[in-house]
Amino acid sequence: MSGAGAPTEEVATGRPRGGSALAVPAFRRLWVAGIVSDAGDWLMFIALPLVVLQLTGSAFGTAIAFLLELVPPVLLAPLVGRLVDRLPARGVMVGALLAQAGSLLPLLAVHDRSDLPVVFGVIVAQATFATVFEPAKNAVLPTLVGPERVVSANALVGLNNDLGRVVGGPLGGVLLAVSGLGGVALVDVATYLVAAGLVATLPRQRAVRGPGSSPGPGVRRGGGVVRAFRDPGTGVPIAVVVLAAVAQGLFLVLFVFFVTDVLGGDEADVGLLRGVQAVGAIAAGAVLGVLGARLDVLRLTLAGALGFAVITAIAWNASFLTQAMTVYAVLFGVIGAPAVLMGAGLTSLLQQAAPDGRRGSVFAALGLGQALGQAVGILAGGALQEVVGTLPLMEVQAGLYAAAALVTLLVLPRTARASRPAG
Repeated sequence: MSGAGAPTEEVATGRPRGGSALAVPAFRRLWVAGIVSDAGDWLMFIALPLVVLQLTGSAFGTAIAFLLELVPPVLLAPLVGRLVDRLPARGVMVGALLAQAGSLLPLLAVHDRSDLPVVFGVIVAQATFATVFEPAKNAVLPTLVGPERVVSANALVGLNNDLGRVVGGPLGGVLLAVSGLGGVALVDVATYLVAAGLVATLPRQRAVRGPGSSPGPGVRRGGGVVRAFRDPGTGVPIAVVVLAAVAQGLFLVLFVFFVTDVLGGDEADVGLLRGVQAVGAIAAGAVLGVLGARLDVLRLTLAGALGFAVITAIAWNASFLTQAMTVYAVLFGVIGAPAVLMGAGLTSLLQQAAPDGRRGSVFAALGLGQALGQAVGILAGGALQEVVGTLPLMEVQAGLYAAAALVTLLVLPRTARASRPAG
């Protein structure tokens, strides 16, 4: 209890206690910056694969584009972890956003197949700077909003991607048709510049050096990406994410085949089912953004992991009973909600388990695990689809989510409680 005259947390930090992270002015600016940049990301996410397909005439070329995005998180994880742990997060994020804006400019010179290396180079550059930005953002959130608001903050940050999909996805296709790749690139550059300007207004924070920080209970001393994998408090949540990432990689390859071959749908149905996934995610993100501070992080994660595994299994096996597209529109619309619960919960657990001076390494390790998992899933799906078939591989994919849910249910509670800071 504070003594007479002692400042409350609200006075000392400028953060009101409890409630939504949107009550924190600095977070509101970061959140708006995320919406703007994520909408720009979805412009490119839609446009670049289409351009690669047009230039190569090959689905293999498109697969290469997806795989190139996974290279920087794998190769740069140790360097990024040290960078984020040692430098002020605001400067790191602003620098990464400006670099992403600049790295898009070579797309203005892309006209034909001979320019394909430029496109691949831009993809690698974008992924490289995103590999720097994401750990810095996740590391700074707890210090920006306070530990009582991290679930709300993480849910709202996750909501940005779905809002960006709703806005940027359709706009990317329209811009590509009207103004070409150069027009898409210029709009995306503008979104990065706006986002960088907003992030630059965040409060200045001192860098916290990893080796000098004091780890919490259950967290071994030291830093680095390898330590993040070895410490149970951070390694177990990362393991859950890796299992889910392998499943996601399979999904990226197999989803179109599931809709067209198993359900008998067409390209419009593919677009519909991909689009409705944002519905449940937006709803869940909005609710968590308001109520996150009142919810237990561990229970939230368990509910998300179990719900995601169950709905996934139902979605694939329902094909034995019906191919009605309305049924799958409902299932895919619902599945976004547990995905948000699981993602916000795991991110919050990692932020709780890692001390201030090691969060950069922990989230660099998370990016490494996600990238490797997705690469395994993409390569396995591409290699085995014609041999094994779509539906059997989808059952494997559902099994991976079930395995992630089991780890969440049986192992995560013990490690999460052991690594939770005292107080």
